Amino acid sequence: MFTDAHLAPYAAQSANTRGRRYTEESSPSRSEYQRDRDRIIHSTAFRRLEYKTQVFVNHEGDLFRNRLTHSLEVAQIGRSIARNLRLNEDLVEAISLAHDLGHTPFGHAGQDALNTCMKPFGGFEHNLQSLRVVDELEERYGAFDGLNLTYETREGILKHCSITNARMLGDVGQRFIDKQRPTLEAQVTNLADSIAYNNHDIDDGLRSGLLLESQLLEVDIYARHRAVVDATYPGISGRRGIAETIRRMINTLIVDLIQTSANNIQNCAPTSVDEVRRMERMIAFSDAMFQEAQTLKQFLFENLYRHYQVNRMTFKARRTITELFDALHAEPNLLPADYQVRKSDSEAQQLQARKIADYIAGMTDRYAMREHRRLYMVDEI
Repeated sequence: MFTDAHLAPYAAQSANTRGRRYTEESSPSRSEYQRDRDRIIHSTAFRRLEYKTQVFVNHEGDLFRNRLTHSLEVAQIGRSIARNLRLNEDLVEAISLAHDLGHTPFGHAGQDALNTCMKPFGGFEHNLQSLRVVDELEERYGAFDGLNLTYETREGILKHCSITNARMLGDVGQRFIDKQRPTLEAQVTNLADSIAYNNHDIDDGLRSGLLLESQLLEVDIYARHRAVVDATYPGISGRRGIAETIRRMINTLIVDLIQTSANNIQNCAPTSVDEVRRMERMIAFSDAMFQEAQTLKQFLFENLYRHYQVNRMTFKARRTITELFDALHAEPNLLPADYQVRKSDSEAQQLQARKIADYIAGMTDRYAMREHRRLYMVDEI
């Protein structure tokens, strides 16, 4: 029988999970969170992440990160942090691999466009959609819809939630109403996500030529680590020098997070997950490191995410998503049969809009572009 005896008392213990929405027998060889991870990896939504944008659209290059590689990187960073804090690595991995399952094609540009289209019908938010994917949309089991994940994994997927939406989500939304924290494992995943995308977007930005290293040398955290690399390996240049710099930045952020979080945990001295939920957030960077991370994030926002070439793709992405939604909302009979609602009352209109959002959010970048051509180009079938 699998046990979590090596974990700290404040870690999430799989034997003490709040359970699944539908009761299932436990596995003799895997913990509950390992089962969650395995179900996520075998899901359709997880495979689609390979062809969903991180920053650069799939067809722009084979070496740029996508949602799948990003999720794997978050899981690796998260597990490293969890191991040092004696937290449940399997839960961190499950949350990490599932956190982007509901993301639209074309990254945040696609999400923003779909949210605008869905405003009259409750809006669209990718964390809520990720939960919807694992709770309802995956079709792999005869006994229930979704993947029937544990409460703790579902809770970790739902990073943000309005009070209005929380009231409709039952137990998993209650912490937002009660103003409580999630598990430390969920808190770790949240910051592992930011470590991964900030540093790896530097790598992709430099690889694409949209960022220049001369620009990054004006950012303290990059310049400091580049200086160490140059001193350690005189004459190093090109991809090797950049990779050495970025891996050192990631390590510095991880070490600071572990040390600061360990001190916070020691000061708060939680003895259970329930106590963790009632306490202040404990997984955090030091104040100095937080400021450096924010400065890096702001640099990327101004120099990469708002680069004119990225803006052009963002413009096309928003137009593609908006026009897809408009066409399918005006003519639902253009949808596959499984996504059509046959009734015509006001409740059915709301449901039809949500099904259109499900359909679009589930698309890969290239499928969304292909569907757009099929609907709007006369010579496409």
